[in-house]
Amino acid sequence: MKTTMMTKTKSLLLTIAMVMFTQTSYAKMEDDPVELKLMLDKFEVGRVDGNNVLSWESGLWVGKDLNKLWLKFDGERVDGKNEGTENRILYSSAIAPFWDLQAGLRHDTAPGNSRNYLNLGVQGLAPYYFETDANLSFGKDNQVKLNLAFEYEMMLTQKLVLSPEIELNAYTKDDKEMGIGSGLSDIEAGLRLRYEIKREFAPYIGVNWAKKFGNTADLASDEGEDTRETMFVLGIRAWY
Repeated sequence: MKTTMMTKTKSLLLTIAMVMFTQTSYAKMEDDPVELKLMLDKFEVGRVDGNNVLSWESGLWVGKDLNKLWLKFDGERVDGKNEGTENRILYSSAIAPFWDLQAGLRHDTAPGNSRNYLNLGVQGLAPYYFETDANLSFGKDNQVKLNLAFEYEMMLTQKLVLSPEIELNAYTKDDKEMGIGSGLSDIEAGLRLRYEIKREFAPYIGVNWAKKFGNTADLASDEGEDTRETMFVLGIRAWY
């Protein structure tokens, strides 16, 4: 009788332990589920020197809280023709609070040409709440590209947000086919004011300034292109 009771007790304890383990595992899965997010950070139109300009910055990620797969797409069209795109596929892993290390492939295009790179970068929130995206890209013939982008959001009201931003590119070598010169290549700065109809959807207006430097400016001048431009833009920002 005593042996039977002990056997039943052990069975009951084992059953409870298994249920608790199953519930804990399920809870952990629910606490860190696989998620998907689509982002259209910029989709805007403008006009400069009589030309219609369409620009976009978009992204998609799928994964869990600490590890994700990222797809990023940036580009510009002028009067219906592609002027250039930057496309990245990256594995992203959290390395510190608010910071992710990202590694993968980058594919840049220019009219009639393209280049592939290995990309290594960090993305996160710097002190004073500056959103930061910093990348080093390694291409053939020892070409290295440095890309730095910073953005800051100022809440003027609960729905009105003013967002200054700046981005720069630099290269170690000339690449005439891509219109790239060594050293500091270009800087782009913008100021956009958006109204968040809801957090997921916000139209905006803004102004964007861009300038090419050094050998890149020389290559652009040789092709009859402007090395500096200022453009007023109208666009939308959305995410899902």
